[in-house]
Amino acid sequence: MEKAGCEVGFVGTGGVVGAYTGLADVGTLTMLECVQIAGWIAQSVKFPVIMDGDTGHGGIMAVRRMVRECIRAGIAGVRIDDQPIEGKRRTQSAGVTVVPLDQAVARYRAAVDMRNEIDPDFIIMAQCYARDADNSSLDDAIARIKAYKEVADVDWVQLESPHSVEEIKAARAAIKGPFSFMKGKLPRYLSLDEHLQLGVNIAWFPGFTHHVLWAALWDFMNDFQSRGIAAWDDFQAKRRDNPYPEPIVGEDGEGAAMQQKLEKLYSGRD
Repeated sequence: MEKAGCEVGFVGTGGVVGAYTGLADVGTLTMLECVQIAGWIAQSVKFPVIMDGDTGHGGIMAVRRMVRECIRAGIAGVRIDDQPIEGKRRTQSAGVTVVPLDQAVARYRAAVDMRNEIDPDFIIMAQCYARDADNSSLDDAIARIKAYKEVADVDWVQLESPHSVEEIKAARAAIKGPFSFMKGKLPRYLSLDEHLQLGVNIAWFPGFTHHVLWAALWDFMNDFQSRGIAAWDDFQAKRRDNPYPEPIVGEDGEGAAMQQKLEKLYSGRD
């Protein structure tokens, strides 16, 4: 992603942490599991990495600890939801609810205050699930994202599940500063130009990489089961003039080149 020109990465509890652990995104993943995996990824790239903080993994003290652990791990920011800790749902799942507004604001204020105490450059993002929540509405969602920005002073707000471009326009008009939206109930993902036309300069495309990898691996493994090593030979032949980056540690990282350099320095051996 970094070599292809992406500007920021997001480590979600479903597609990324869930893929590492084999656990579903239903509130079973712990804060430290998420921080550890997001931290590994953040340390392997130069662009910023934002972690999915779910509901904060507890009350205000847990939220404070999560922010502190993220900063220590080299993560650039955290996204925190306004769902309840009990009954937390995956995005676009049935039965989503949101906590009372004052509870959500307290959650975000705790995160912002902890950030300000340690690293003012760390990003706090509020993800609002109210639009499709069983106990909420579009009007409440817009009121919430305004409160998250203006009262809790988060850096960035995101609307989950707009149903139309008109709803995105209404939310954008209510918010000053960084704002984004998920695909939600839109019939398709909007292009970058369409984002800019809406006054939105952050595009949120969360699942593309997962699906492309799953599909490519599925196709190859089925071919391998059918044709054996010939499948690998054909893959190499097809990619010969279209190389791909391998996730290796470069000369400036803690890899083989550094190992040889330090062995020479410490032992004098070539």
